[in-house]
Amino acid sequence: MAKVRLAGTVKDTKDPNREIRARLLYELFSKGWDLYNSNGDQQITLSNIERKIIEADAFVFTPGATLEDLFKAISIFVGYQTLDRNLEGKPTVLLNSDKSWTALYELLDHLNALGTVNQNARDYLLEAERVDEVFGLLEHARGKGLPEVGREKNGKSGGESFETPEPDDNIGNVCVFCSATIEKRDYLEDGFTLGRLLAESRFGCITGAGKSGIMGEVVRGSVEAGGWTGGSNVPHIIELEGLPEGLSSFWLKPDIYTRMEIMIERSAAFVIFPGGAGTVQEMLALMIFKHQGNQGMAGKPVVVFNREDAGGARFWTPLIKVLHHWCDDNQFVVVEDLDQIVPTVKRLLGR
Repeated sequence: MAKVRLAGTVKDTKDPNREIRARLLYELFSKGWDLYNSNGDQQITLSNIERKIIEADAFVFTPGATLEDLFKAISIFVGYQTLDRNLEGKPTVLLNSDKSWTALYELLDHLNALGTVNQNARDYLLEAERVDEVFGLLEHARGKGLPEVGREKNGKSGGESFETPEPDDNIGNVCVFCSATIEKRDYLEDGFTLGRLLAESRFGCITGAGKSGIMGEVVRGSVEAGGWTGGSNVPHIIELEGLPEGLSSFWLKPDIYTRMEIMIERSAAFVIFPGGAGTVQEMLALMIFKHQGNQGMAGKPVVVFNREDAGGARFWTPLIKVLHHWCDDNQFVVVEDLDQIVPTVKRLLGR
């Protein structure tokens, strides 16, 4: 029997989602689906989310989207984008009857317009407005399959982990979350400049170890300036993006969640540079950890570079709008100029 995983939680007997969840359970179970997380009480963490994905054949997200729900949904979308074998043929439906998922769609539409998300998110995160639409969307998607994402694997799955000690004068590692697909010259130049500035300021630079796009340029800028650079990646993404040259340390991980864990663990601060759905996923993970009081994020600042695109749009304004619903002003800092990033990181770290 096919298994569908329900996201979302039911807080108490007065929660309006209780009735919606009950109707979903009946609708899906009566039509032959087995159900995971029917009570809405299973906890998803970075260490177990990939296993939960493997266990399920489809995913349904209920109304009342939380920060954690947004993270799980965007994680599945990133999995589709990166050709994760564990998501092959597994559809996802967002029940948006209360419009709590609309801001996520609008953010992904914005990134699509800027060119960092090449797919229409609604083709992968299927939107339902009523409970009785969910089953039909799941069955149609299972029968027809999901659209091709337009990417091809063109490399090997990657080498082995290696470690080079950080230099004695390293004042901290800054993790740069950014796009490995943007090829606009001005964005690439900004990435190279940031990598160089970090190295010149004696910051180590940690990235997702992609060779292409902004990510590759951040690494190149740091390496050419003599900086220490660390990175983590996973086999199926390395097949898409390759590995950059010059990394000081590399941590090969089995999935994108354990990849994020070591990047967070080995960093003292984080910069959210222009990126796509993967960068949104990483920012949400940081904010969830801050909300949870996770010690791995204690004293670690997050700086969002809200760069102005050539068309006049601020890159991360829709993401900032989404986050302000849940996040306090002191949980991240927004800068609008490239030359503000490193001084802001220094100030927040007390360096």
